[in-house]
Amino acid sequence: MIEATEARKEQTEEERAKEEQAGGVEQGAQEGYPIKKAAELTGLAEDTIRYYEKIGLLPRAKRKGNTHRIYSRPDVERIKLIVCLKKTGMPLDEMRPYLSLTPDSALSGYPELYDKIQTHKQNILDQIASLQQIVDFIDNKITGSGIGTRNEDCTLTGDVKRMPARKK
Repeated sequence: MIEATEARKEQTEEERAKEEQAGGVEQGAQEGYPIKKAAELTGLAEDTIRYYEKIGLLPRAKRKGNTHRIYSRPDVERIKLIVCLKKTGMPLDEMRPYLSLTPDSALSGYPELYDKIQTHKQNILDQIASLQQIVDFIDNKITGSGIGTRNEDCTLTGDVKRMPARKK
């Protein structure tokens, strides 16, 4: 969470200028980004952005001529934060309190949220440790230590969630 806030702060003026030239905020107009551009900037589908708006994770987008959604830079940054939290496995409903904070808010001022994000972080670290055990087991098999000679158990600790199959 803190890293996501720092990443937002580190966006350089050069990156912002590139976004503006690529179809975002028009020079001097300060209108914002159409949904297509917001989708490109965040890596989400337009339908996903509309869904996040519908369920209240995003504020209602302004409209250009009462038809096209227009997202401000803070809206796009909020979408990026949602994407970041989602990548950590955080359910959408659990994101709401973090999204209500200002980008400059320190979690240390919110003990309950701080404790929750620490627990979430520890769960991720536990998953990483479990996955590393799997990698170590596979590495041992690849290097020839026991392939076909013994039926070694792959003893893992923790609860590793099933990962989706890779598409060919």
